[in-house]
Amino acid sequence: MRTVILIGTIVIVLVLGKIYVFPKSESEKSAGNSGGKSSGKSANAAAIPVSVYVVGMESLDNQIFASGTILPNEEVTLMSEISGRLVKLNIQEGSSISKGQLIAKINDRDLKAQLQKVEYNQELARKIETRQQKLLKVEAINLEEYDVTSNNIRVLDAEKEVIESQLEKTEIRAPFNGRIGLKNISEGAYLAPGTPIVTIIQSNPVKIDFTVPEKYTSNIRVGSTVTFNLDGDDVNHSARVIALDPKVDESLRTLRIRAVASNPAGKFVPGTFVKVKANLAANNKAVMIPTEAIVPVLKGKKVFIVRNGKAEEGMVTTGLRTDKKIQVLGGLQQGDSLITSGIMALKPGSPVKAR
Repeated sequence: MRTVILIGTIVIVLVLGKIYVFPKSESEKSAGNSGGKSSGKSANAAAIPVSVYVVGMESLDNQIFASGTILPNEEVTLMSEISGRLVKLNIQEGSSISKGQLIAKINDRDLKAQLQKVEYNQELARKIETRQQKLLKVEAINLEEYDVTSNNIRVLDAEKEVIESQLEKTEIRAPFNGRIGLKNISEGAYLAPGTPIVTIIQSNPVKIDFTVPEKYTSNIRVGSTVTFNLDGDDVNHSARVIALDPKVDESLRTLRIRAVASNPAGKFVPGTFVKVKANLAANNKAVMIPTEAIVPVLKGKKVFIVRNGKAEEGMVTTGLRTDKKIQVLGGLQQGDSLITSGIMALKPGSPVKAR
């Protein structure tokens, strides 16, 4: 028992001596000092280095870019109105044609025979009417007989007009100046009503149809000028707006616009794709920021701003976009320090350091 008490007393004395009598070794002191310095350095390293863009006002050239299609000024597919055999086809594919020029002729022998028959009956009816006028004066015939003869003449006149209109339909002529397309039939074919013969296109001037988002409908007016260029060609050409569709497309929320451009050399081929640019009124007080500063989120778009050495997020409303910048319509003030790099590593309240 005494031995146990003696051992315990010795252990207590050694512990007290270590605490109060023997000082810390130099290595422990240096280790403690180095630990304090490293923690200080860690606190400084927590600030994320970022690039900052100071928000300001800029001049924005308001332009709309759209895809368009070249259309002919006039286009028609000529068809037969009556049945008959095609006896003449006076066209050369791809050639020019003048208004009123004969294109196709349908066999009209039966109609001419009917017309001649009506003319013979007209001649006879007029002679009968002349004789009955003389007889009516001497009361050799009654008025009823004379009225029947007069009505017969009027009926024959109407029949003649119907046959003449049918004869006009046997000749198919060009309704306007233009160029002939590819023919669909050959001479000698039998035509039924509605059979297409050939297409005529007038391509000087040409129409250009394009669409713009509905929010720009108030910025484009009839008479304004737009520029366009062909696919693969950087040369700009001008066109004048002649009409706006009175209704916005409900499914696409776009408005269809039609412009017209001269085409004396035939460079613009109908059906060709074109890129259209419309210049709107310039905005001299636009807030423009780099596109890389925008962060898409579920409820819209946000940015990070430096305030008091920390990153703060804010929701923004955007407008027009250029190749490098985007317009901000709301959510930023002039002079704000906008973060443009290291955004993915940021959280609201993160300490930042501007480069």
